Amino acid sequence: MTSLAIIPARYNSSRLPGKPLVDIFGKSMIQRVYEQAKQSLADKLIVATDDYRVEAAVTAFGGQVMMTSDKHLSGTDRCAEVLDKIKEKVDVVINIQGDEPFINPSQINQLITAFDTPTTQIATLAKQIEAQSEIEDEHTAKVQFDDNFWATSFDRVVSYNKATTYYKHIGLYAFRPQTLLEISQLPPTDKEHQLRLEQWRWLDHQYKIKVQITSVDAYAVDTPDDLKKVIQRFG
Repeated sequence: MTSLAIIPARYNSSRLPGKPLVDIFGKSMIQRVYEQAKQSLADKLIVATDDYRVEAAVTAFGGQVMMTSDKHLSGTDRCAEVLDKIKEKVDVVINIQGDEPFINPSQINQLITAFDTPTTQIATLAKQIEAQSEIEDEHTAKVQFDDNFWATSFDRVVSYNKATTYYKHIGLYAFRPQTLLEISQLPPTDKEHQLRLEQWRWLDHQYKIKVQITSVDAYAVDTPDDLKKVIQRFG
């Protein structure tokens, strides 16, 4: 099974300007993401960006990079452009968040294995939440799924019940190539707008999302405060 991993890296971020080039222990964020992803089983790895500063930085550390449109509204759309441009046959495309400098390569590998099942169109990860404070945190996206691990709902706000097991959604995705190209053409849905969760567009258009359970957490850097927390945790 041939896999293509793509790291969308948009330079302009309202909450953390120049995010891909933020320094973390002497390396840019995008370099740290790239080096972690490079340790996975993905056959090919490409950074997809809309900014020449990011392109130059990736080239400088020896990574593979592709310039993409600055009109994309999501990393998914940026990944679809890369897939369309490279004209290579692959079996799986992985969308790796460009703001997780310490992403665990095992999570990428786990997503790839989800496609050993022929019915898998889209796959993502979830981790059980232990702390009530995280369950009630609206900044933490939660995922629900059925007994066969097909996603049924993605939410930011849930009603806490101590008898219920809650799962944090880990924002890492993998797609069949044709599925990726198809969903990049879909119009947004009301639920996507309402909850600010792109996954609802796929569910609302009847695409199935396989959930893989991971014991490894993710630490995204969206704000200066997130950056401080990551530096403290991994320093």
